[in-house]
Amino acid sequence: MKKFWLVTSLMLSCAVAQAADIVDTAKSAGNFTTLVKAVEAAGLVDTLKGPGPYTVFAPTDEAFAKVPKAKLDALLKDKAALTKVLTYHVVPGKVMAADVKPGMVKSVEGSPLHFSMKGGKVHVDKATVVAADVAADNGVIHAIDTVLMPK
Repeated sequence: MKKFWLVTSLMLSCAVAQAADIVDTAKSAGNFTTLVKAVEAAGLVDTLKGPGPYTVFAPTDEAFAKVPKAKLDALLKDKAALTKVLTYHVVPGKVMAADVKPGMVKSVEGSPLHFSMKGGKVHVDKATVVAADVAADNGVIHAIDTVLMPK
């Protein structure tokens, strides 16, 4: 019986060690360093580590590189504006790419996101999903090529 509990305990600890939330999944992907920095600056880490589920349309580092440096620096210093921009990239629930339907969906920020399909790719507002269905245990990440700005 002791052996059974030891094996069960070891299996559970391995399962917990392998679990990765949205933030940890983004960190380990390696191409979301600016996004993770922004999430930390906005104080949204605990939220995105929460139970969710969340669907995050995550701008890659290349997407953030398209934002003029002065504008990005100002945004990173303005917590309220940064929170508004980041929550505009999040939709409640877990939506896989195959489940995306053309039309409008309300973001966590409150403004609608416009979804469309072109050339077999999912588009969100003016961004294109460049890597879909990056699974996390509290949702899913879809990498996008442009930082979305709420209106």
